[in-house]
Amino acid sequence: MYSILFKQEGAHDDAIWSCAWQRNDKDGVDNIVTGSVDNTVKIWKWTGDELELRHALDGHQLGVVSVDIDCFGKIAASSSLDSCIRLWDIESGQQLKSIDAGPVDSWSITFSPDARFLATGSHTGKINIYGVESGNKETELATRGKFTLSIAYSPDGKYIASGAIDGIINIFDVATGKVIHTLEGHAMPIRSLAFSPDSQLLLTASDDGHIKLYDVQHAHLVGTLAGHGSWVLSVSFSPDQAHFVSSSSDKTVKVWNIGKKQCVHTFSDHVDQVWAARYNSDGSKLVSIAEDRAIHIYDCPL
Repeated sequence: MYSILFKQEGAHDDAIWSCAWQRNDKDGVDNIVTGSVDNTVKIWKWTGDELELRHALDGHQLGVVSVDIDCFGKIAASSSLDSCIRLWDIESGQQLKSIDAGPVDSWSITFSPDARFLATGSHTGKINIYGVESGNKETELATRGKFTLSIAYSPDGKYIASGAIDGIINIFDVATGKVIHTLEGHAMPIRSLAFSPDSQLLLTASDDGHIKLYDVQHAHLVGTLAGHGSWVLSVSFSPDQAHFVSSSSDKTVKVWNIGKKQCVHTFSDHVDQVWAARYNSDGSKLVSIAEDRAIHIYDCPL
């Protein structure tokens, strides 16, 4: 049964804009990281029936736009409107690094699948890739486009996809740094992108209220999914690739069956726009965060 398991009301002092969920590969602890307009990053432990606050991390001067956790569940990254990227040790809560991304030059961030790099979209449209160890900018990918709102690495590490404010999506070959596909299926901002676990499919979420599914290899549109009543703010695949989750300004979280391209469940528990929803490591749970300052945890049948 799909059901809501837990609500953390007032988890932050202002809207929560981003979240990530990853299990630590050493101790098996399920960590959830949230980033808020209140300038803080919070690290939570999911115990199985409730959220425990592990660390409230100060350092950003302005709202936190994007957070991610590396594949080992050890390091969290956050980017903020203060144009700073910060790396945090999840265990201790210590700041490991602060990377100055230049004026408004970092928006959404994502770790590479091997956790060695951090890719970030920027206001100028270019994608900057930083070394996690060095903290230096290693590479820059040019999109010739507008403000890059969303970014995703393919799990096999071969591709980076970026989504812009004008609805254009670029897929890069990481090895060459060249754009291999430009997708123009949306005419409004692309809020979120997600590759499938096998790196063959790409989900795109847009302010046009639609979700599109593309075949990465051939840039072929596999399907268009409608159902949200407003902007689609996030999309994320389940680990088994059978489902994906979306969240929207219509205050809902939806779970979709990939094969049938149908919505199989809608959660309507938030009272304001839902900025992001993510699966846990085995796909049995979901976390969502919203403008209403709440974190919700849901149960998903496997």
